[in-house]
Amino acid sequence: MDVKKKDIRALTKDQLRDFFVNQGDKAFRGNQVYEWLWQKSAHSFEDMTNISLQTRQMLEDNFVINHIQVDQMQRSSDGTIKNAVRLHDDLIVESVLIPTSTRTTACVSSQVGCSLDCKFCATARLKRMRNLNPDEIYDQVVAIDNESRLYHGKPLSNIVFMGMGEPLMNYNNVLKAIDKITSPEGLGMSPKRIVVSTSGVPKMIKKMADENVKFKLAVSLHSAIDEVRTSIMPFNATFPLKDLREALEYWYSKTKNRITYEYVVWKGINDKRKDVDALVEFCKFAPSKVNLIEYNPIDDGEFQQADSKALDMYVNILEANNITVTVRRSRGKDIDAACGQLANKNKA
Repeated sequence: MDVKKKDIRALTKDQLRDFFVNQGDKAFRGNQVYEWLWQKSAHSFEDMTNISLQTRQMLEDNFVINHIQVDQMQRSSDGTIKNAVRLHDDLIVESVLIPTSTRTTACVSSQVGCSLDCKFCATARLKRMRNLNPDEIYDQVVAIDNESRLYHGKPLSNIVFMGMGEPLMNYNNVLKAIDKITSPEGLGMSPKRIVVSTSGVPKMIKKMADENVKFKLAVSLHSAIDEVRTSIMPFNATFPLKDLREALEYWYSKTKNRITYEYVVWKGINDKRKDVDALVEFCKFAPSKVNLIEYNPIDDGEFQQADSKALDMYVNILEANNITVTVRRSRGKDIDAACGQLANKNKA
């Protein structure tokens, strides 16, 4: 790649229009190129067939399109698809298509590796190499939408930021990507069908609330007892539950949106009555939903799925306290595509 060339998708529509005016062309040419880049997801300038060859060559001389490539695609026996996505600098991230009878969901990555240190997550064992750019996040969604149409006969309906990385540690690029995904000039998806999942960065949760975002928020909680949470999610020592709850109270006061908690129950770690009682107390300040997620092992055996009695205890006590609870069965385990398993095992 010629390092002197700028990635054209880093330009706004107005900047593209200005570029063409400065080249002695019409401003509307910038609109055409912008449409090719985003609505039509052009991989090269050659694809832009309603633009003259001379103009396409001029774009080639000045810019690059740093488009992702699906380096490897794996299909699970349950219909789940995992993509190993190669970026322009040869780094790899993973994204997943999760189908059900009623919808298809894209689980996308926001960082190469992860900034945080959750002990139960394979992704956390990868060094964070860099943040993804907005177009790299957008491209993952486009690739999965194409696969949803091809293999499941319907367009992508939902997006969750639950892949590799902590989305709120790449805040600006994640929000820019969502803006493109939801824009009529991009994919035109409803923000209500997008969930950003965070392990809990209080300052950034408040910032989202202040910016009046329309997408949904999920919190990867796993314990409402500080000592327990810090033992499995060490960054909790920096962002303790008191600060997280205060940020979530602020979020709810601003947005009035229900908060979803992602929660895995492990044997001997958070499978006691006191763990459930602490969770109930933590949830009380706002309408909430708890997704109890089946644990997916990452080889070392330190963390083991709690038995069904513990899960039943969680469900019964949460429901008795009028807290919505769902038990989520993991998909794509046979291709290491389930929650917490994304670790580039299939990279070349």
